[in-house]
Amino acid sequence: MKSVRKLRVHWPIASESFARLATGDVEAFEDEAGIAALLEALAESPDLGDFGNYRHVFESGLGFEGFTCTEGANPTLGHVGQRTLSPTFVFTTYFDAALPDTAVERFLQHIVDIHPWEVPVIELSGPVSVSSTAPAAAYASEAAS
Repeated sequence: MKSVRKLRVHWPIASESFARLATGDVEAFEDEAGIAALLEALAESPDLGDFGNYRHVFESGLGFEGFTCTEGANPTLGHVGQRTLSPTFVFTTYFDAALPDTAVERFLQHIVDIHPWEVPVIELSGPVSVSSTAPAAAYASEAAS
């Protein structure tokens, strides 16, 4: 078992991209600018999605975000007082639970900076265990690097 933290980001996408992804069209990952930016952020952060011999590991799902903007909001989508539903790409990845807070804060700030929402939905878990078939020595040598 390996101790990791989970990072989940909810990212708005176009209805067309949502429909394409729902049918299994993996090219939509590259064609949707927001998803492409998120995957680039993953690739630029070597600590995210590191599973020994596998790098940039992530999971994704499709869903909807719902919200109502109140006075003072500056929404990218929707209007004050109006309920809004947005097709959403849900991105999940993991990183070593022992990663220093400064590194975690750095990649979280990068995601906030590129996210289109005024208030992005970003979830960060405490340590959880994930199964691993890689030898423990491989993780120990990588952690020392």
